[in-house]
Amino acid sequence: MFMLNTKIKSLFIFVISILIANSAFSTTIYISTRGNDANVGTRESPLASLAGARDKIRALKNQGNLADIQVVIAAGNYFMKDPVVYTAEDGGSGTISVSYVAEAGARPVFYGGIEVKGFEKVNDRLWRAHLPEVQRLGWGFEQLYVSGNRAVRAKFPNLDFYRPKAVKEVIIEKGTELVPHLGVQKISLLPEQAAILNTIPAAELQDAVVTFYHKWDNTRKKIFRYSAKDTAIYIVGKGMKPWNKIDKETLFTIENVKKGLDDPGEWYLEVSTGYLYYVPKPDESISETTFFAPVHDKFLTIQGSKEKKVENLRFENISFQVAGYKMPESGNEPMQAAASIEAAVMVDYATKIQFINCEIAHTGSNAIWFRKACSDSKVEHCYLHDLGAGGIKIGEINLAEGGENTRNIVVNNNIVRGGGYVFPCAVALVIFTASDNELTHNEIADFSYSGISAGWIWGYGKSTAKRNKIEFNHIHHVGWGVLSDMGGVYTLGPSEGTSVSNNVIHHVYSRTYGGWGLYTDEGSTGIVMENNLVYSCKSSAFHQNYGKDNTIRNNIFYNQIRAQLESTRIEPHNGFNFTNNIICYNQGNLTGIRWDKTNFVADYNAYWDTRTRDISIAKQSFKDWQKAGKDKHSIIADPKFADPATLDFRIKNKSLMSKINFKPFDYTKAGVYGSKEWVTLAKFDDKRAAKFDEMVKQQELNPVHHTTIL
Repeated sequence: MFMLNTKIKSLFIFVISILIANSAFSTTIYISTRGNDANVGTRESPLASLAGARDKIRALKNQGNLADIQVVIAAGNYFMKDPVVYTAEDGGSGTISVSYVAEAGARPVFYGGIEVKGFEKVNDRLWRAHLPEVQRLGWGFEQLYVSGNRAVRAKFPNLDFYRPKAVKEVIIEKGTELVPHLGVQKISLLPEQAAILNTIPAAELQDAVVTFYHKWDNTRKKIFRYSAKDTAIYIVGKGMKPWNKIDKETLFTIENVKKGLDDPGEWYLEVSTGYLYYVPKPDESISETTFFAPVHDKFLTIQGSKEKKVENLRFENISFQVAGYKMPESGNEPMQAAASIEAAVMVDYATKIQFINCEIAHTGSNAIWFRKACSDSKVEHCYLHDLGAGGIKIGEINLAEGGENTRNIVVNNNIVRGGGYVFPCAVALVIFTASDNELTHNEIADFSYSGISAGWIWGYGKSTAKRNKIEFNHIHHVGWGVLSDMGGVYTLGPSEGTSVSNNVIHHVYSRTYGGWGLYTDEGSTGIVMENNLVYSCKSSAFHQNYGKDNTIRNNIFYNQIRAQLESTRIEPHNGFNFTNNIICYNQGNLTGIRWDKTNFVADYNAYWDTRTRDISIAKQSFKDWQKAGKDKHSIIADPKFADPATLDFRIKNKSLMSKINFKPFDYTKAGVYGSKEWVTLAKFDDKRAAKFDEMVKQQELNPVHHTTIL
């Protein structure tokens, strides 16, 4: 009897343990547009929001639930009351994950704004809607998205840019830094510019925003004062950077003026009355046009601490759309890459964070920033587009003294397209003070500044941007002739172990100098750039400002516009090794600024100018160049590309490859991969490409020269 009871007891304990194990294996919570956050979170009684699911997870953990947790989100549109904040208690652990995933076959959309309805006709060319919240709650917004596209805030001029007649500055407070602490800039206007401002009421001009495009920077300011007598506008803030001032070569626009409602697709929010005005396009009707205005600047904030990180948190198959950015009253001072501007998804002190097959679109700032002490995280197969600034930022802009730098972030197989609409100087993908990251197989296009930037130290000082992989990316149609000193891939500072390889880079076009494919800027050190295909860039395929011991090998550089190769600063040490490359062209020069003067090793390269075999390096013949010690084993020979007109760069000249030890590489692997639908989505719009080509054509017919190089 005792034996039987013992067996029954053991069996009972075994069955209970199985039940407990199964219940702890996974917990599922459901979100639906028909849900309520007071519900229990089952499929039959779903929750209504991400915040509701987060709070439910907190309650489960407090009850001792140590299982994987999956939040399943039904199809539909979800309007976020506030950005969702995740802290360490909201993630998983080393063995337990928390996942937010779309229901099978669904694509839920979370909006950081609201749909604006109630438009009426003012006349045949103007609509308006009254928004009482503007006056009652002080709601103002600086972006508007119409039928899934960013609309243009009313501005002057519509298509091109203004240029100042002259610029003067009065320093009010110098301070101790290189940039004066406080200054007033007087922007003298041309008569036709002043004539427009003379028609705008003074009260309206107080809210106007001037955006300046100077070299690699933007400055955004409200007009402090307009003087019709002086025919000048005055702006106030920090003094201008001595190395990058606003001058008469600077481009600028004036936006947020009702008088500017003169072009289809423009809008204006009249804060004094609460009316939102819109100039419709010819094919738009009120009944079929949608309007979304941002309420929040963020979707998610993942905020751990030094003591306890957010861990093992995953988002999959979710779309986040419509977030804004509001310029502070003091404006935006110039900063390279819009470095300090935050993102719609901010991540600090976190590890094992994943965004898989998600979408982030229609933002006023960047998409995602893995900023402080982040590690072992991933953004994969995501579509990031229509961005106010850039796509993904990695690391802090200052060294984490005594702390932990961000590392091991993988950004793979994403489409990052269309950005810099609020901050044109933003970069699509940027690594600041971070190491061991991977930017691979991304499609990057349609930005006004560099495609990828890595490193954040100017010169040879301490840098933590080491061993970063920038490989198999397709980077193109960047620059658009509005900013300068930029590249398809741009690097800074000591970066030992960094690889920039197997990328395809083309159609990089700057305003004045510096539309380069590969650009090793100040202090770039220890970088390997190999197996890249670079073509149709403005200034050259490769340019080094200054650096040390970089390796540029086994690349194909085809037909840049002005020159094929450039370098700048003369230093006593070896700047780079330039070997086993093929340089072929039928326009521009072989070399541009100071290629013949800087200190580097060049050998085993093949050069081919289809117009002549008598190529030269600056003013030297190729033979004299070789006698001077460069390119001793290099050759002048036709690589015999299969069909460069159709971008078929297979090399038929086997002898050439043998002589320079060139190893063929498969450049077609650059860019995204996967389903036919995903690859098709990555294809660049033919109309945008044609617009870029027309811009290049017009600027080459009327080139802008700049005497200040770096």
